[in-house]
Amino acid sequence: VLIVAIAVVGIGALSYLSARPGGAATQWDSSLPKLTARGHLEGSDSAQLEVIEFADFECPACGQFATLTEPDVRAHLIDSGVVSIRFVDFPLSIHRNTWNAHRAAWCAGDQDKFWQMHDAIYQTQDRWNSEATDHPDNVLVGVAQGLGLNMEAFNTCLKDKKYQAQIQANATEAEQRQVEQTPTFVFGNKVIGGYETYDQFKANVEAAIAARKAASKK
Repeated sequence: VLIVAIAVVGIGALSYLSARPGGAATQWDSSLPKLTARGHLEGSDSAQLEVIEFADFECPACGQFATLTEPDVRAHLIDSGVVSIRFVDFPLSIHRNTWNAHRAAWCAGDQDKFWQMHDAIYQTQDRWNSEATDHPDNVLVGVAQGLGLNMEAFNTCLKDKKYQAQIQANATEAEQRQVEQTPTFVFGNKVIGGYETYDQFKANVEAAIAARKAASKK
């Protein structure tokens, strides 16, 4: 009974790390080399600010951001050229099916549909996550089919785990940069972990842009 209780507490604590509200901001370690992780960029290369998001596809708080906040971010900040968002994979070991989802998103990216797959994966999180199934690829293949992907190419990519090494490299970089939870956002030199409402996200973007402008005048 004691062993089971300890295990439950441990799992609960790890789940909390992936879903807890945003905490105090920390500083991005500028002594480390420039980000080398190959993420996926949404928005213009010439946006005023690039926001980095370290995220896990099975993380509930990441799903909340993707489905509730990100549509407004796109409509009001990305489409207007204010920000771009770079999604960097950070699959957590506590989420058994998350690697399947990350691989599926990258395979959809081969056909220029990473962001469509990103949205669909989060929207169907309750169908393919660890609590729902032991065979997530069966669900994810159906999701990809619904996006009109070339299924022969997609299935080959998925079967071969074509992007496994790249996803692992992204996760390793997140660990090296001491990212402690998902989602974690980097606004300029400010690092904030946890779910962001649109108002919180917008305020952090505006603060980062203002700080950059102030620094450039010195």
